[in-house]
Amino acid sequence: MLDTWAPLLGGLVLLTFGGDILVRGAVALARRLAVSPLMIGLVLVGFGTSLPELVTSLRAALIGAPGIAWGNIVGSNIANILLIGGISALLFPIAVSRAGLRRDASVMVATAVAFALLAASAGMGRLPGVLCLAGLATYIALVYRQERNTPPPEESPAPPAPLLFPLLMATAGLALIITGGGLLVSGAVEIARTLQISESTIGLTLVAVGTSLPELVTSVIAALRRQGDVAFGNIVGSNIYNILGIGGITALIAPSDLPPRILAVDTPAMLVVSLLFLVFAATRLRIARAEGAVLLAGYTAYIGLMPG
Repeated sequence: MLDTWAPLLGGLVLLTFGGDILVRGAVALARRLAVSPLMIGLVLVGFGTSLPELVTSLRAALIGAPGIAWGNIVGSNIANILLIGGISALLFPIAVSRAGLRRDASVMVATAVAFALLAASAGMGRLPGVLCLAGLATYIALVYRQERNTPPPEESPAPPAPLLFPLLMATAGLALIITGGGLLVSGAVEIARTLQISESTIGLTLVAVGTSLPELVTSVIAALRRQGDVAFGNIVGSNIYNILGIGGITALIAPSDLPPRILAVDTPAMLVVSLLFLVFAATRLRIARAEGAVLLAGYTAYIGLMPG
């Protein structure tokens, strides 16, 4: 039994460490290349923390396991809101800016609706994949245009430093993520076969939570430091990247239909929890501890009702 679980656990470890190393290396590299802080946070860190989901979903789709591929994307979004949002709000209420609510949270809900409509009507083929990636590019351009005039915080100039070390860090992190993604998918498929559990269920639970570990760590640390706005942005941004970026790339490279269970049950569940998160955020521009408890209880109920 240990041999069955070892690849999955090893994959989770490699994904977690690889994601952290990649983000650190990418940020250090971008700073030394004088890339703006906005684009560091939006592009490098956003994509970096979502790379575990990307590698895992893509590899699963390429080996013919769409249940794990799409279960990972949908399940990660549900876990980001209910599990990560719930834990973060319980630790310290999540502050929400009006701009973040109007723009980012609204885009998150609109993205979930568009994904559900595309998946139900046309399947996730190459055209929907192109539309998703175009939507992500439009969103990044919108954020950049709205915030490019925001004055950056004054920092003392960093002394010149070689680019080799951050470049090696980013490369090593990417290598760990790719290796970890392969182990995670292989282990998940083997567990599903051994325990006679559907691949969709494994993708929605073990794989989804495992690949969301970077977001979980980031949001929990932000909550402990009482930086609720960081936790909110991390959750919302990750959900947008998961659908538009990861879903788009997966559909473009390995087009497939969503498994019936994910299409009929879990995608609507993602829509409901996205709307609930938006409502909670709109009330007094914060997600209070009581609302965090509701979110966490919702995730417990969701996992408890998961079929085998």
